[in-house]
Amino acid sequence: ALGVAVGGALMVLLQLPFFLRRLPVRGAWADWRARRRTAAAPGGRPYVLGVTVALVAPIALFAISRQAQVLVERFLASSLTPGAISHLNYAQKVSQIPMVLALMIPTVTLPLVARAMAEGDTQGARRRVERDLLLVGIVAVLGAAYVMACAPQLVQLLFQRGEFTAEATAATAEVMRVYALGLLGHTLVGALIRPFFSAARPTWFPLAAMGVGLAITVVAGAVAVRHWGAAGIAAANAAGITATALLLMRGLAGRVVPIDPATVMAGLGRLLLSGLAAGAAGWAVADAAGSPPLSAALAALAVPAVFAAGAWALRVPEAVALLSAAQRKLKATP
Repeated sequence: ALGVAVGGALMVLLQLPFFLRRLPVRGAWADWRARRRTAAAPGGRPYVLGVTVALVAPIALFAISRQAQVLVERFLASSLTPGAISHLNYAQKVSQIPMVLALMIPTVTLPLVARAMAEGDTQGARRRVERDLLLVGIVAVLGAAYVMACAPQLVQLLFQRGEFTAEATAATAEVMRVYALGLLGHTLVGALIRPFFSAARPTWFPLAAMGVGLAITVVAGAVAVRHWGAAGIAAANAAGITATALLLMRGLAGRVVPIDPATVMAGLGRLLLSGLAAGAAGWAVADAAGSPPLSAALAALAVPAVFAAGAWALRVPEAVALLSAAQRKLKATP
């Protein structure tokens, strides 16, 4: 815990000088003094405080409700045999690595979406968001296929030593494969929430959608944990976050950016079909390879190859564009 705290502080300190160089210090100082004068005026401070709370509260409460999923899972797992919470924790951390990679895309393109929305360019924002959703879907589905294909080998390679036995590996891998079912939902929620909070006005819809997903997680988890243990909890997590993603997609189309949910869902459906084929091929390769390092390496070749072939055959728009760009790069390389 101390190492994490020190590492986090160092991340801030390393970035701070570069951040400060970007700031117009004199202008920022003048703006701050002007805001102080406004807040000091009669009735000024309550107004500023009210605006700040109205803008921040929906974001903060959404973040809290999303993290509450983890608290629900750990509470339900506390009634299981010792080690269940650890299996959930290890499985969740590894299976969500593809989600972190995928969310780099909407993080980088967020200024483009925000600028388009501020300028009233709804069609530009729509095209950007729809493209981002398919791009993050490619990364998430490809990552989920790989995790499902060689989960036991990955867990064994990363953790099986000392007190982490073969039984712990099997239990963690089982949970990891179930978590992978909700990986696309988690990624879509992270991508969809950005344009919601880029709008000029605060919106409470994401909190309501997350509340529905959290309720599904609680109810489904309380039922599933009795029959399937930690894997049932992971399945409830996947169901809850997927429901939230679907609600956010519908809400975004009707309230913020006029995306076409049917078009996006059609593209994601074709990606899922490609992911199923890739996961099956990678699973077969991983089981036949034997040693964990070899299994992970061969699956890392087989899964993307089959996924790319499936996405190309099913004509997933963004996948076809990426593959065409890669082909042009290869041809241009001497």
